[in-house]
Amino acid sequence: MPRIPATQRRAALARAALAVASRDGLAAASTRAIVAEAGMPLASFHYAVASRDELLGDVVALVVAEERAAALAALVSHARDPREAIRLALLGYLDQVRADPGREQAMFELTQHALRTEGLDGLPREQYARYRETALDVLVAGARRLGFDWRVPPADLARLLVMVTDGLTLAWLADRDDAAAERAVDLAADALAGFVVARAGAEGRDDG
Repeated sequence: MPRIPATQRRAALARAALAVASRDGLAAASTRAIVAEAGMPLASFHYAVASRDELLGDVVALVVAEERAAALAALVSHARDPREAIRLALLGYLDQVRADPGREQAMFELTQHALRTEGLDGLPREQYARYRETALDVLVAGARRLGFDWRVPPADLARLLVMVTDGLTLAWLADRDDAAAERAVDLAADALAGFVVARAGAEGRDDG
């Protein structure tokens, strides 16, 4: 069997940790459970990563990268105007939550675990910085594609958007009310569209 590079092992372990935490909860994602999920011997874990807590940073990066790709893909695929673009992006996010609620529960558990664990206090800051960076990318991409500007700094809107998605996620996890969640998405899209301003000299939508 060819030897797998440590970077590939680490990526596989991060995906396995996410799978275990999503299915069984973060507390169940022990080192042994992670390597069993990955189909690796226990020694492979310490060859690739120093500790389970260190691996949690990789889990955050994995989830954020996947959510960023999905959000950018959904953002303006069929959008006719800024409000519709925002609505589609939020609905795309909600679809991800509904498709794998355990994953979203695991991410909230990860945040709380890190906040209460000495030495991991930097992980929530990194996690939410990545969330805001993704939200900022989506906001900037939408403005560029549809030819408008934001009347307030996009970085401030990115923080607001993360707060909206956090609330949307927790509310849906609590009651699993699809219709209420979709109404909330409509209201959020209305509110965020209020920060849109026409771009001076814009000639319409940029489909490039």
